[in-house]
Amino acid sequence: MASVKMTFSLDRTTATRIDQTAQRLGKAKSEIVREAVADYAARVGRLSEGERRELLRTFDRLVPAIPKRPAAEVDAELGELRRARRAGGRGSASQSKR
Repeated sequence: MASVKMTFSLDRTTATRIDQTAQRLGKAKSEIVREAVADYAARVGRLSEGERRELLRTFDRLVPAIPKRPAAEVDAELGELRRARRAGGRGSASQSKR
């Protein structure tokens, strides 16, 4: 793997954590940082546990409110709406001439 040298300034607590983790695991500090960045990058954009629970609560609240109508009935209503729109519906030019 090609390496790129970078310089960062870290607070003392973070630097100590990197040192301790590298010693405990017997790995180089750069490897600890690479693994931490890879882990963080994999988690970015995912929902937190709290966000996930809130979405599930919303789903559980909204799903029962969905009307239970047969698909054929919904299709018929949509067909009627489409026909009415094509015919001009309320306020069309053909109706206003009456």
